[in-house]
Amino acid sequence: MKEDLTQKNMQGGNNLTVEIIAIGGYEEVGKNMTAIKVDDEVIILDMGIHLDRISIHEDTDIDRMHSLDLIERGVIPDDTLMKDVDGKVKAIIFSHGHLDHIGAVAKLAHRYDAPIIATPYTISLIERTIKGERKFEVDNPLHSLNPGSKVKLSENVVLEFVQSTHSIPQAVFPVLHTPDGIIVYALDFKFDNHQKISPPPDYDRLRELGKKGVLSLIVETTNATQYDEVKTYSEKVAKTILEDLMKDPLAEKKGMLITTFSSHIERLQTISDIAKESHREIMFLGRSMERFCGIAQSLGILKLPKNAQVIGGPKMVNKALMLAEDNREEYLLVTTGHQGETDALLPRIASGRTPFSIRQGDNVIISAPIIPNPTNAANRHIMEKKLISNGARLYSNAHVSGHAGREDHRDFIRMLKPKHIIPAHGNLEMLVAYGELAEEEGYRIGNNVHILRNGQAQVFNKGIDTY
Repeated sequence: MKEDLTQKNMQGGNNLTVEIIAIGGYEEVGKNMTAIKVDDEVIILDMGIHLDRISIHEDTDIDRMHSLDLIERGVIPDDTLMKDVDGKVKAIIFSHGHLDHIGAVAKLAHRYDAPIIATPYTISLIERTIKGERKFEVDNPLHSLNPGSKVKLSENVVLEFVQSTHSIPQAVFPVLHTPDGIIVYALDFKFDNHQKISPPPDYDRLRELGKKGVLSLIVETTNATQYDEVKTYSEKVAKTILEDLMKDPLAEKKGMLITTFSSHIERLQTISDIAKESHREIMFLGRSMERFCGIAQSLGILKLPKNAQVIGGPKMVNKALMLAEDNREEYLLVTTGHQGETDALLPRIASGRTPFSIRQGDNVIISAPIIPNPTNAANRHIMEKKLISNGARLYSNAHVSGHAGREDHRDFIRMLKPKHIIPAHGNLEMLVAYGELAEEEGYRIGNNVHILRNGQAQVFNKGIDTY
């Protein structure tokens, strides 16, 4: 049974057992937030931002803005519907540390008298986000939970973190054990057996959960419309690609730059491992590089060689670029700006707005895809054309996805055997595409595959199987 929370007050007097409430991420890629209500207890999963909306509203300074203004702009989830949910929030759980999952924590978490629970790396990123907040006082207790561990949230709910892999360290599947069955939250993941930093997903535990009885799987749909993405390649493939691309440029007396996701610690480790035996000094440049790498280093996750350093402050970045300008063959610059974002470092270098300029024969490797939206596509195109016109030799899209392919999803469904599936983290086309994949596995959209929109809830009635 599907309820629209914008039209129906959910308070009191019913015999409903489990509700899955779609708050954000069910009409867009990003802005992820879901609430699970078990009787009168509520668990919140993720509080993310919509990065595209920040690009559209160029004057958005998140740290200093009120949550209601950000909700109106579509930057963060509209959790005002939670006032109509009759239940006590017992915990706020985060699956991993990407901004589309943790970016709204400082704007929303203070509204709930509940602890924040995540893996140690994710907790450190959340703590950094909260420290940067300038509008609200956020004093929710922060608790770390390691992959493979459990914690009792209440008499009715136990939280388990099942090991996963993604494009950021310590990503997990948060699993809620309830009297009415298991709920698995799978935003975001890939099946990677060959990462250096992260162990493989815990396939055995996933199969055990399937045997115990999964009431509902809430699952990402990022690659659901990519019909040629059969199974997502491992980071081991990305390492091989980068080894081949970096070998000759590292030896040339030319400038060399690489851009990738600052949060992709596995990829940054690979880049530093390949370059550590070269004559070049490796400089990771940009504020987000400093944030993600600094925390990863402090936790012993990222291990940089002696010829590598991380530089984040604008003045120090400019100083490093001035040093590299006249000695470019001695440095490898790893920068922000893989999407061509106007104020990120590589686009500024391409536009001649930094002390370092592109010269004929410099090598630029882009180890990231275009995140699919018109703004990113336009910005990336402009940046690439500027780099080429300035004389760079460009190696574009040296990358493998951090998200499961369609056949990975098929394997996932077969492991878990969920009674119900709720596609998430996507627009309507992506949600429906996942539903069609599930139908190939014997499910039916509108029966046991539930397409939700932001503000709706899927209700599972006590004692009634809603197949």
